[in-house]
This record gives sequence, structure tokens and C-alpha cells, in this order.
Amino acid sequence: MRLIPACFTEGGKEGAWPHPCCLRSFVFMAPSSPLADRLEHVRASIDAAARNAGRDPASVTLVAVSKFHPASSIEDAIAAGQRVFGENRVQEAAAKFPPLRQTTPDLRLHLIGGLQTNKARDAVRLADMIESLDRPALADALAHAAEIVGRLPELLIEVNTGDEPQKFGVPREDADAFIRTCRQRFGNKLRGLMCIPPAQEDATPHFQLLRSMAQEHGLPMLSMGMSADYPQAIAQGATMVRVGTAIFGPRPAST
Repeated sequence: MRLIPACFTEGGKEGAWPHPCCLRSFVFMAPSSPLADRLEHVRASIDAAARNAGRDPASVTLVAVSKFHPASSIEDAIAAGQRVFGENRVQEAAAKFPPLRQTTPDLRLHLIGGLQTNKARDAVRLADMIESLDRPALADALAHAAEIVGRLPELLIEVNTGDEPQKFGVPREDADAFIRTCRQRFGNKLRGLMCIPPAQEDATPHFQLLRSMAQEHGLPMLSMGMSADYPQAIAQGATMVRVGTAIFGPRPAST
């Protein structure tokens, strides 16, 4: 920690001891943490990508993906000003976020992983947004849970833009009909679309496809882009980017 006095003796030379009257004017400069530095780098990259695309950087929300990382790492991100976080597993999020909200009530939690129907009630109770609505059975479970809990988070439909059988997400050929059904059922709680492009392909065509779908259905939010490709996603209209490794580092070895 470095002490920077507001005034100095000996003609204002730095390093001289200040006059006693100025001791109360010291500024304490705490060193930033590595996580805070990485977070600031990501924010600067988002800002640059948005400006390069002719967009307002404020139109892009950073979702800091904290899955598998301890609550202490989330606290470091909170201390650096981050408020929106993403988790994959309901059980993990339920263990970490209620205590964090006791001290930081304005946190927002997005559930971004594949969601089982038997976890729907816990998800509805816990999340501010569920980004992985992808099938009629889950829509039924969320609607039923909302009736019981008395609240419904905002929702995104996950589209499997690469039609990869191992991934969650509604297949492309079924997406339009599913979006229409969910709009009728959930109204303005359905906010937009989410995708995870195939890892070995250029992500840009997938982002373009998702943007086209959202525009066709009048949905304002696009959650697309992760640590490796979020600048591309921003160029294609992403309103949310999900960044984990670039902020929190590799997942803990014990996970």
C-alpha cells in the first residue's frame, strides 16, 4: 500500500515527509487484485468492440460466469464493481448467492446451463434470468413453478444453432414455433435468445443467425459470445456476453 500525501514539505518534492497539518489528507491507494485487473481488461475490450461496431458500450451487459469458482472469487469481482453473474448449476448457485445477496442486494444471477425440470422451482426462486429455456417440458415446469413461487424470472430461449446432438438448445428447425409458443405463454418475460456456437467453427454465422431470429420475433436481448469470441458477438449485436475464464481464470483443479 502506498501513501500519497496531498502536500509536501521542501517545496513539494515527492518523498519528503508532509507537514503535520496535511497528515489527514493522505490518500491510501490499495493495490488491485489480479481478478480485478482481468475484469478491467475485459471491460475495456467490450468497450472497444462496441465502439468499433458503432454501438454504445452501455448496450452490452457483462455476465461474469462464476461457475465452479468459490464465493470468495465472486466477492473479489463484486469489490471491483461487477454485479451480474452466471452459474450453470442450480445447486451450486443456491449455495453461493443467497449469502452474497445479504451484503450486496443488487446482484443479478443468470442461470446459463442446461436446466432439469425437477430443478425448475429452485431456479425460479433463485434466478433473475434463466437463459436456457429450450423445450416444451421445461416451459411447462417453469410456468408451474412460477405459479407456486409467485414470481417468474426473465427468460431467454437457447437455440442450438449448430444442431449439435450433445448440446442443449432447441433445434433450429423447431426454434420459430417454440419462440412463438413461449411468447404467447410468457409474454414480456421472454426477453430474447441465447446460443453457444460449435467450438470448431467460425462463430460469426451462428451469431448472425441468432440475431436474425431475434429480429424476426421482436426480441430485444441476445446472449452470445464467451471468453474466446465475445468481440465477434458484440459486432453482431450481442446485448449480453458471458465471460468466465478471462475473468476468473481456469476452473479450480478439484472441480
